[in-house]
Amino acid sequence: MSDQQLLGYIPNQTVLHRLSGAAKLICFILLSAIVMVGYDTRFLLAVSLFSITLFKISEIRWHEISFVVKFIVVFSVLNLVTVYVFEPEYGVQLYGNRHLIWEGIGRYTLTQEQLFYGVNLVLKYTATIPLALIFILTTNPSEFAASLNKIGIPYKISYSVALALRYIPDVQESFHQIGYAQQARGMETSSKGKLKDRIKGTAGIVMPLIFSSLDRIDTITNAMELRRFGTRKKRTWYAEEKFKRIDYLAISLVAGMTFTGIWLFAVNDGRFYNPFV
Repeated sequence: MSDQQLLGYIPNQTVLHRLSGAAKLICFILLSAIVMVGYDTRFLLAVSLFSITLFKISEIRWHEISFVVKFIVVFSVLNLVTVYVFEPEYGVQLYGNRHLIWEGIGRYTLTQEQLFYGVNLVLKYTATIPLALIFILTTNPSEFAASLNKIGIPYKISYSVALALRYIPDVQESFHQIGYAQQARGMETSSKGKLKDRIKGTAGIVMPLIFSSLDRIDTITNAMELRRFGTRKKRTWYAEEKFKRIDYLAISLVAGMTFTGIWLFAVNDGRFYNPFV
């Protein structure tokens, strides 16, 4: 195994680790949905602070997520830049006002409305990214599959989801191993090389990674077929856990936050909180 931290389940004894996988899934879906749909800045800020607090409680360390966070940050910045490039006054259209900050060049101006819209997008990322990382890093795949099956999802689908969660660190490990092999052949993929050489070296990892992944999938499929997986309508679970009081409390809390977000739709006469009125 490489010395890089792999993005997968990390055992611990925090309150978030003790929540059942199904409870965490329900909470994650509810909060992510209301955050993605709504644009009330006050609500987004509150959920962002809530997510950051949960992240602190989960005791996830920076070196365990640094790579994926940097990747997400780059993607988020590109998304913000793309929004501005294609529609530099989209915020003006949304909020119905135009308060100019910078005249700019041609149609590329900077307005308070566009800046405010960009802040909302940043808050959406800040609210949802920690939740996704918490879900992945604190959820035991086997227990999660059992929880999904318990709430009515067919066990074949539940087991597929569990395999996908287990497969994330495997893919990362293969990526690093292939990268080290490429470096041994003189292809630069480390941070010491030039950007052009690193891009070229990383591109050379893709095809071997795809073929190794397909080979692993074929091995797992054959093993499951040999064990007659899917021949029965039901199955038992070794890691199954019943809903506990803490699960109901967590779902109730998140449901309350979700209904608050929905209530704000009525308060704002729509999805957007408009301070420019």
